[in-house]
Amino acid sequence: MIENTSKAEQTRGRLLHAAVEAFAERGFHGTTTRDLAAAAGMSPAAVYVHYPSKEALLFELSLGGHQTTLGVVSDNDDPDLAPPARLHRLIKAFARHHAEEHTTARIVNYELASLSPEHYEQIRELRREITRRMRAVVDAGVATGDFATTDPRAVTLALLSMNIDVARWYDEAGSMGPGELADAYADLALRMVEAHRDAPAGSARHTETSPGTK
Repeated sequence: MIENTSKAEQTRGRLLHAAVEAFAERGFHGTTTRDLAAAAGMSPAAVYVHYPSKEALLFELSLGGHQTTLGVVSDNDDPDLAPPARLHRLIKAFARHHAEEHTTARIVNYELASLSPEHYEQIRELRREITRRMRAVVDAGVATGDFATTDPRAVTLALLSMNIDVARWYDEAGSMGPGELADAYADLALRMVEAHRDAPAGSARHTETSPGTK
């Protein structure tokens, strides 16, 4: 029984990997079950033994991807830091994650319309929690007077949008590596919230630890 379970998990893993590659190359609607089966080295009928539909594969990818992203936020949001350092640390990890995991992140963020209504609602709840966590950091800086922005809601949406969009365009062959991009985006985030010059923004890189994005 243990061997069968292990083999089934390995097969599902192959299918998920095949789905990432296929959806990234052809898009969800451009990928057939036959494409997935061929990439995973199995027959189309065998795919249905593990997943009832192509959409079920997309949902598992989306669920895992958003849970991972929420984990990045949880691991890198330190309320004990001054708000500028706190935001810098969080955005650095958030941006780096979307660069390093850009293929999967692109699928889970840009194929949402292909999910069933029930599955979409589950993913939507995770996205709301990610937004809530980011907004809490911005609100904390506004409350202490470290951030001068007069529209925390719009700034939060802009921070999320620009970082998530990294997954859409990022290319390992480009001129900017994940670490360099993460530093630039973290610095940009402080300008977006209008962090005061006398706030301890410059100390962010000295007080933070390496982001747990892997």
